[in-house]
Amino acid sequence: MPSYILALDQGTTSSRAILFDHSGRSVRTAQNEFRQIYPQPGWVEHDPRDIWESQISAARRVLVDVSASEIAAIGITNQRETTVLWDRATGEPIYNAIVWQCRRTAPLCETLKAEGFDKVILEQTGLVTDAYFSGTKVAWLLDNVPGARERAERGELAFGTVDSYLIWKMTGKHLTDVSNASRTLLYDIRRGVWSDEILARLNIPHSVLPEVKPSSGVFGETSLFGVPIPIAGVAGDQQAATFGQVCTQPGMVKNTYGTGCFMLMNTGTDAIQSKNRLLTTVAWKLGDQPTQYALEGSVFIAGAAVQWLRDGIGLIDNSAESEALAVSIPDTGGVYLVPAFVGLGAPYWDSFARGTITGLTRGTERAHIVRAALESVAYQTRDVCDAMGADAHLPLTTLRVDGGMVKNDFLMQFQADILGVPVQRPQIIETTALGAAYLAGLAVKFWGSLDEIAGQWAVERTFEPHMSADQRESLYTGWKHAVGQARA
Repeated sequence: MPSYILALDQGTTSSRAILFDHSGRSVRTAQNEFRQIYPQPGWVEHDPRDIWESQISAARRVLVDVSASEIAAIGITNQRETTVLWDRATGEPIYNAIVWQCRRTAPLCETLKAEGFDKVILEQTGLVTDAYFSGTKVAWLLDNVPGARERAERGELAFGTVDSYLIWKMTGKHLTDVSNASRTLLYDIRRGVWSDEILARLNIPHSVLPEVKPSSGVFGETSLFGVPIPIAGVAGDQQAATFGQVCTQPGMVKNTYGTGCFMLMNTGTDAIQSKNRLLTTVAWKLGDQPTQYALEGSVFIAGAAVQWLRDGIGLIDNSAESEALAVSIPDTGGVYLVPAFVGLGAPYWDSFARGTITGLTRGTERAHIVRAALESVAYQTRDVCDAMGADAHLPLTTLRVDGGMVKNDFLMQFQADILGVPVQRPQIIETTALGAAYLAGLAVKFWGSLDEIAGQWAVERTFEPHMSADQRESLYTGWKHAVGQARA
């Protein structure tokens, strides 16, 4: 009887592999960072070969001293929207992957909005017209890489988000799951098909698109580890984290604090159309069961702000230092940092906003700026939370959190304070990989039911709000003013 599920968690800055046992416990982890490429301001790329090599290396490392025959299945979760175009014959990418953070297609998005075509996109995909998503990235590649359009029209090229590229490398099959398809700007989420109308407007041939499968189900087998192992679960990272947090009932909400910050509310089989500039997205599909949907608010810069403090301007030596500096002072002294380094995501969707620090005085010190960077993550989450409550008409009562930043107790307490609701940190904070494992494990009967999975979720710590309502709203009013400055 196999003992483990292998989860491959391909993220924006690193690739990880984690082995999970029947209890949902992580028993072994390997991680490899890889190169970030910034060709010009606002552009972000990855070399797909770096993605693949870092991911397969991590997988091989966690399987040292573990027989591949002990692996029941592989689950894949991935940075979403990042776009790869490769040669079907050789598997070689024809250009670097264009990362979800990249803003190079903002002018095309503005053109689509001016035409009014953004209304078609919103109605069919549930997404706002923004450079964040894959569709305009594919169009850019076809228009700007010499010979790409002609080769695509001859059926020689394949497009995929990172999950699709990894599946191709592992099985030779051109597939994606419904959650990743829903993030391309090309997929009709209610009809469950690629949109002919959007493809025609962006001049993208059908031949480059992958086949769309349920999130939990067998995609194929890989023999890269010595014996055939089924790939049985695939989901975009935020949908996987929502599943790993066992937010399987309508109204349940989780927030992931990684490079960016992503809040999802399960809305069940109802694809709620947002009136507050949130995204309507596919959450997952389990086998032949009905598709599940979610409302999502996407914040582009969260952990990346701390990375910028460290690598960009050298205010800290490591991420852990940010918490110590934040608690060394009682407040930011009126300083706000709006980390709009690549524009602002939900609910603003302003590609042209830029990073701004307001409230600086001669008394401002390093700690004030560091604390303001951490607080900005909580403020951005509040922005999204308020919009989500208005859309779903469901008040937030508890927030489940996960991702690397939730280790920061200061941030979690400030988040509870600025929201005015308890924040629950689970015992397993790497819920993105766990969600991919759960999806794969359900497909091969490693776990028998959603109820069995739900029984494994446990709280490590609950952060209760302590701030007065007056103070909370005063601070948040200051944040909204600072955002106005960034957008101006």
